[in-house]
Amino acid sequence: MLKTDSQLELNFSQHAELYNILISKDNFWRQLNDLIDFSFVVDMLKDKYSSTMGRTAEDVIRMFKFLLLKSYFKLSDRGLVERTLTDMLFKYFLGYNPEDTKLINPSLLTVFRRERLTDNEENLMDKLIEKTVQLALEKGLIEVKNKIIVDSTHTNAMYSHISPREELIRQAKNLRKAVYKIDGTMHDKMPKKRESTGLLEDQIEYTKELLNVLKEDGRFEKLPNIKEQMEFLNETMEDTEIELEYSKDKDAKIGHKTADTSFFGYKTHIAMTPERIITAATITSGEKHDGKEMKKLVEKSKHNGIEVEAVIGDGAYSEEDNLDYCEENHIKNVSKLSNMVTHGNSQREEFEYNKDAGMYVCKAGHMAIRKTHQKGNKHNNNSEVEIYFFDVEKCKYCPFKEGCYKEGAKSKSYSVTIKKDIHIKQMDYMKTEEFSTLYSERYKIEAKNAELKNQYGYGKASSCGKTGMTIQGASALFLANMKRIIRLSSEKENK
Repeated sequence: MLKTDSQLELNFSQHAELYNILISKDNFWRQLNDLIDFSFVVDMLKDKYSSTMGRTAEDVIRMFKFLLLKSYFKLSDRGLVERTLTDMLFKYFLGYNPEDTKLINPSLLTVFRRERLTDNEENLMDKLIEKTVQLALEKGLIEVKNKIIVDSTHTNAMYSHISPREELIRQAKNLRKAVYKIDGTMHDKMPKKRESTGLLEDQIEYTKELLNVLKEDGRFEKLPNIKEQMEFLNETMEDTEIELEYSKDKDAKIGHKTADTSFFGYKTHIAMTPERIITAATITSGEKHDGKEMKKLVEKSKHNGIEVEAVIGDGAYSEEDNLDYCEENHIKNVSKLSNMVTHGNSQREEFEYNKDAGMYVCKAGHMAIRKTHQKGNKHNNNSEVEIYFFDVEKCKYCPFKEGCYKEGAKSKSYSVTIKKDIHIKQMDYMKTEEFSTLYSERYKIEAKNAELKNQYGYGKASSCGKTGMTIQGASALFLANMKRIIRLSSEKENK
């Protein structure tokens, strides 16, 4: 049962003055308490609690504040509660009396994260950002008519990624070890390991041979432990037809930072004003294209009270759809046009351009391995064409190969026609002084991304799955905005 404000009791303590002695008025957490009315959390989560059944829940606002402390200080649930017992700042922020020793059970915080915030995590992030933007507007720290700078920052998944081939190797090795413990003579009967070619199909062939040897022997399928490993290995081998990635985190995906570097995890797509106040954010798996999130970021920024006059971003945001959207909404698109921008290709939605690597990535997350340039002809209105070639060995086992890869083909390519009227118009705009002046502000969001990683531990996910990543993002972006608001307010007062 949800605890509402009417159910809370104010317990006046004779030791409360300790807070004024120990916690300065310019302390961030004290200022945060004074600036934000957290009652919106109660309204947002009321559907997650029964009004008539169950025991009265712990104060929802306090639970949410626990979450903020956990995110910032990187503590476990148990470690956070234990520290609160002796940390006066924590007690003050959470609304405890200095002498209180009866706190929450750590398991309640776990339940709050995993159950109460489920299906609400994106709404939570949007609501927190909206609150901070409204506060910044009320204080006159940012203008209603404003520019937004857009970019994404990546976060590595809590668990690492391994390829199907590596997973087959690992399981086969464990199976052999289990067999040798029972019968050491099986060493001589096992199929010979192939030289490391790095090819998935070679490991599949070896796996089949290994399973056949054990099945023909007849003894091992009668042993429950060995039988289970054999069946699991066979299942994994069959799954390679449809599963390309293995990880405990099923929501995370491989993304590419450059042609030579990649990561396994998530992307947080951010919009912020030149004053470094975040106005909107979305969270996706790592392989998603930055440019596809621009419209969402603009619309969310509008909802939060910003009349967007210009969008400033790198080449990922100059794709045709974004140029059309900005023109229709009278928004200046301040992104440098790449000659790789898509031009009406029929497979457009299946391939996305990675501006850092300068290559296209297919639906399965595999990047092209090389490209060629071809001059235009009468069939494509003399438009130039870029042809991207993919690793055909990966295409053979791709779950999305139907309609994309022709069985037996020795190559797989993707052609992109470039330069259209709206692109030419954008090229003309790129030559103007206004474009140069606006674009010079783009560096600010790179500094914000670095701040999120260095100060808020945003380089690695603190839990598994997109839900956990979104909750982590909600907390980090909220705290980053509040710190910025407090700093801008102080600078304004000192002028």
